[in-house]
Amino acid sequence: MAIENQVNRKVKKRKHGKEDSEALASKKAKPVSSKSMPQGVDKSRLQKQRKQLNYRKSDAGNEKKQPPLTKKERRLHAKELAEARKQKRKRYYTLEQELAHLWEKMRQHDIAKEDRSRLVTEALQKMKGKISEIAGSHVSSRVLQTCIKYCSQAERDKVFGELQPHLLNLACNTYAVHLVKKLLDSASKTQLAAFISSLHGHVASHLRHMVGSVVIEHVYQLANATQKQALLMELYSTELQLFKDLVSMKESRLVDVISKLGLQKSSVLRHMSSVIQPILEKGIVDHSIIHRMLVEYFSIADKSSARDVLQQLSGPLLVRMIHTRDGSQIGMLCIKHGSAKERKKIIKGMKGHIGKIAHDQYGSLVLVCIVSVVDDTKLVTKIIMRELQTILKELVLDKNGRRPLLQLLHTNCSRYLSPSDFASLNSSIPSLCSKDASEADSIAELGDVNELVEGKADMEMAVAEEQDEDGIPDVVDHLINGGKKDPLIRRRELLVNSGLAESLVDVCIENVGELIASNFGKEVIYEVATGGADGILHPTLEDKLKSLHESIAALVAQPKSADTKEEHVLQNFHSSRTIRKLVMDCPPFAVTLWEKALKGRCRTWAQGHSSKVITAFLESSDSMVCELAKEELQPLIDEAIIKQPKVKTVKQ
Repeated sequence: MAIENQVNRKVKKRKHGKEDSEALASKKAKPVSSKSMPQGVDKSRLQKQRKQLNYRKSDAGNEKKQPPLTKKERRLHAKELAEARKQKRKRYYTLEQELAHLWEKMRQHDIAKEDRSRLVTEALQKMKGKISEIAGSHVSSRVLQTCIKYCSQAERDKVFGELQPHLLNLACNTYAVHLVKKLLDSASKTQLAAFISSLHGHVASHLRHMVGSVVIEHVYQLANATQKQALLMELYSTELQLFKDLVSMKESRLVDVISKLGLQKSSVLRHMSSVIQPILEKGIVDHSIIHRMLVEYFSIADKSSARDVLQQLSGPLLVRMIHTRDGSQIGMLCIKHGSAKERKKIIKGMKGHIGKIAHDQYGSLVLVCIVSVVDDTKLVTKIIMRELQTILKELVLDKNGRRPLLQLLHTNCSRYLSPSDFASLNSSIPSLCSKDASEADSIAELGDVNELVEGKADMEMAVAEEQDEDGIPDVVDHLINGGKKDPLIRRRELLVNSGLAESLVDVCIENVGELIASNFGKEVIYEVATGGADGILHPTLEDKLKSLHESIAALVAQPKSADTKEEHVLQNFHSSRTIRKLVMDCPPFAVTLWEKALKGRCRTWAQGHSSKVITAFLESSDSMVCELAKEELQPLIDEAIIKQPKVKTVKQ
């Protein structure tokens, strides 16, 4: 019974709901008219309310109630828009023609300064208010660049002020980028600081852009140390943007900044990885700001992250980086920590560019690192040594080009490498040269050393499957200071066995006069004439070295010229000191020089620069050399023509 009552109540509710909805629909569908209106209702009041409602609706939806355009009206409207665009293009084209006409006049070399200033002012007047549009044009942007070059400082400031809100967008424009660089070159300190401030939050995005990265690099080169640090901080972490006092911090290294501010190393590493990866994928690696960022990244990167970046850089991409100090350091890190395959890619990527790299201040250090570390001497000989042989004379006379040769002749000599060079050559990635901490912890906890040794043995067997041509394992993380080969054997294979040493001695013999008198060539000829450190050129090239000694002696044997323009080899500052060092350090050369050039002629050369060569015979550590000249030089000492040299004690 209760169930039937519930069903009846539900049916009644449905009926009432249906009736209510039908009544509501009828009310909406049939507006109440004055005739059907019930009695007792104020008709005037109801009509007044209806009028107010209609007025509000018509006022609110005025646009919607506009009648639609006919086909004819749409055609006319489209025609008007096209005509307006056409007129705008025509005016712009006319302006471009006028500017191009002025440009042809103002860029002439023989034009008067006043006439050029007048033309520049006229062109800037025509461009006023449209400079931001003109800056991105292929033709007009060149006119604007010329105007910036020759205009007054006041006019330049006006152009900068008009373009300042648009500089970020123009920095990524293919044509406007040259104008932006020109503006920055002539910008005041205040304007440069304002532009750097506008870059806040956009440095990473612009570095990922092929064109925008050029502007960031240009700004980085113009900026002072504080501004450079502010640009770099944005690449390290988003958190660092919140600390405004970082720009005045003394700490420039990322490790010091993280420790001072208590930042999370993992979050910094994640942010830097998100910035670096797109840049490396696009191959934008030519800029020094990116090189600086990568060096700092390696200082905090874990083993897997550092290894991933090394793999991406190993190859032709690295050749474009080694022209800067930080870039060359990255190159040396890749060579030191890279596997045999990665080293092979790097060296093969240098093919055809060895000469250019050798002449570069920082690129030459990468070649020094290669000849000091890489054990695959066949590959190095095939690609690097063969190319060096074709330009040996240029390299010997060049300050930077001689570095790889001197490294092979006399390894790690402080006379040829500066302390900063040694610092770069000895740099390393901390995570790749230190032992794994988790591995050490597992040893301490488990105490099962045998199991760990067996695991390492298995890993070494797996690694040994990939070897280079000389049979060196692919993984070389532990080879930081050099390869597995004995350094002397590696040097002999690269220098003597490759034929480079023989070609070098021939170049020295053919150009002995020019090399021994030059500031840079004298050191190469000295190392060659002495046979190199550890006697590396003996006994293979004994006859060639004897010929070189005779060639130098033949120069010394030439009579003193009366012509002051022609300087004798003993009167030259560089050559006289080089010959003096050879006399003291190379007894075979001293004997040859005495017998063929100086015997019986010491009084002639007892004054000036040549006197240092004469007295060097008495300073030699070889007793036979001293006895050769003692009889002839003693009368000159007695007559006080030359001084008695002090005997130097030889350090053991």
